[in-house]
Amino acid sequence: MKNIFGIFTLLLAVSLLTACGPKGEKVEAKDAVKETTTTAAATAYSVDTQASKIIWTGSKPTGQHTGTIGIKDGSVAVVDGNITGGEFTIDFTSLVCTDLKPGEGKEDLEGHLKTGDFFEVEKFPTGTFKVTSAEAVSGDATITHNVTGNLTMKGVTKSVTIPMNVAMMGDKIAAQSTAFTIDRTQWGITFHSGTIAGTAKDKIINDQVGLVVTLVANK
Repeated sequence: MKNIFGIFTLLLAVSLLTACGPKGEKVEAKDAVKETTTTAAATAYSVDTQASKIIWTGSKPTGQHTGTIGIKDGSVAVVDGNITGGEFTIDFTSLVCTDLKPGEGKEDLEGHLKTGDFFEVEKFPTGTFKVTSAEAVSGDATITHNVTGNLTMKGVTKSVTIPMNVAMMGDKIAAQSTAFTIDRTQWGITFHSGTIAGTAKDKIINDQVGLVVTLVANK
């Protein structure tokens, strides 16, 4: 009985650690939606790739890792002070882990994340996010807009709505999301997912990946 109780406790602990995962609102992935065409009346802002990035968090029972992914290029379309479209290119070749030091597992993790188990960077070096709508939010101190767009990774496109704080300052747009999570398996990234039969409990990697997006764009 004592051994059975011990095994149950261990499995429960693993389950809880896996369930905790990255912090943030869970963003549901839906079927891709029709993308709008930017009108001639729109003002184009070019994404500042040096000031823009994506922060990621991945977790498993033994802990979590964090890092960044760069933005290769992009633009935002604005009409009468409102975002009406835009897109940016995600540079998966720039993916790095920021919580590990060189020689202490950093290179191994970065290399593994770029293989076919995860982002398959050799075949899919980039992804995209194409804005389909940006809805202003009132009465919420944490965000100003819900930005919906088609997110493409590994050749799979899904529509997601990202909660963001958007500030328009003359010739500059600064937008930052609150922390949110997406289910990586929706884009075919299933390595060590708990949804795969036979995955050992202590090897499970959380399906939810934490993200924070920072975008800066200038006229």
